[in-house]
Amino acid sequence: MTNEIIIAGFGGQGILFAGKFLAHEALLRGKEVSWLPSYGPEMRGGTANCSVIISGKPIGSPIICAPDVLVAMNLPSLDKYEEKVKKGGRIIIDSSLIERKVKREDISVNYIPASKLASENELSGLANMIIIGHLIKVSGIIPYENIDNAVKKIVPEKKQHLYSLNLKAIWLGYNFQSAI
Repeated sequence: MTNEIIIAGFGGQGILFAGKFLAHEALLRGKEVSWLPSYGPEMRGGTANCSVIISGKPIGSPIICAPDVLVAMNLPSLDKYEEKVKKGGRIIIDSSLIERKVKREDISVNYIPASKLASENELSGLANMIIIGHLIKVSGIIPYENIDNAVKKIVPEKKQHLYSLNLKAIWLGYNFQSAI
């Protein structure tokens, strides 16, 4: 099975880091993976997105035209990608930052106040991992039990103090009961 995911938001929200986490976790399980980052020249504060493809067979192209899952962490990203999500796909929205509802009725939608949860739980800058925890829960794309090693791989050695905070953020998102 192949899963195509687009994670999109502002630069500085950890969009590329979140995608890298998903890619590393899948690699650790022996999956074929593509991770393609994209960001504007401003980077922090500009737009950023990444495409992640996870598959049991070789991946022909890293380009995603119609994702199975969209993670939207700001309104411009939702506006840009909503119509591109496959029929029967899923959109996960940071409802702390996006007030509007999804217009489509042929997809599943999860609203999670990831930025608010990060602030309330002293996890500044980790709304990205909260929303990834929720993605893990609602999509089943990766097993929750495998997150530990992937977090170890992507948290730089000089920032290992962030290891447990990333795990806590994923746990919060995984255990959040989403409004649908």
